[in-house]
Amino acid sequence: MIFSAGLGTRFKPWTNSHPKALATVNGKTLLQRNVEYLQQYGIRNVIVNVHHFAGQIIDAVKQNDGWGSSIVISDETNEVLETGGGLVKAKDLFEQGERFITCNVDILTDLDLDKLIAFHIKHKPLISFAVTNRKTSRYFLFDENDRLCGWRNIKTGEERIVIPKPGLIEKAYSCVVVFEPGIFSLIPFTGKFSLVEVYLKLAADHLILGYDHTGDRFVDVGKPESIAIAGSLFP
Repeated sequence: MIFSAGLGTRFKPWTNSHPKALATVNGKTLLQRNVEYLQQYGIRNVIVNVHHFAGQIIDAVKQNDGWGSSIVISDETNEVLETGGGLVKAKDLFEQGERFITCNVDILTDLDLDKLIAFHIKHKPLISFAVTNRKTSRYFLFDENDRLCGWRNIKTGEERIVIPKPGLIEKAYSCVVVFEPGIFSLIPFTGKFSLVEVYLKLAADHLILGYDHTGDRFVDVGKPESIAIAGSLFP
């Protein structure tokens, strides 16, 4: 699933009249780049959720025949659900009983998905997500075995520790995630909520791991000025 429903408030003025998913980097939209990224690893069945200028995304998918993938739309036109709520809304569109991957349309990376999946299969967590040691304002906190133990906002000082341990390690979230299918029966929230809330709610009782891919190319294309950075890294 490629999360594509965001309002893109950091990406104005483009998002005053377009969805962020259709912003282009070297002539290709962020959505196309993420669809083609997943194709490199044999993933061609994709769910795309839409809200902000949903019709433009739906038209782009149709006009380009899904860029060679089978794309199913999860329509959130009437509500902003964030990543967690968007995932739950799309529940019935996934292959039942199959593990799955989610990513965010405004993230570009060359993370090796095969390595992330192999890490997940080896360690058998409920969730594995990619992280790096890059600088940011919000970090997930891990123990020495890569287990998620908490979250910290270094700007506000807010901290949420779900497994108290000394020496927790800060890692930045890359928004590429492998889920076991059992996740849907464990999510206690409804409506609008973030996946961050899901991770922190479940981490004490279920194994959630961070996979460090520091050194890979990675750009959060959250603001217009990051298009130039993305363009230099992703030809």
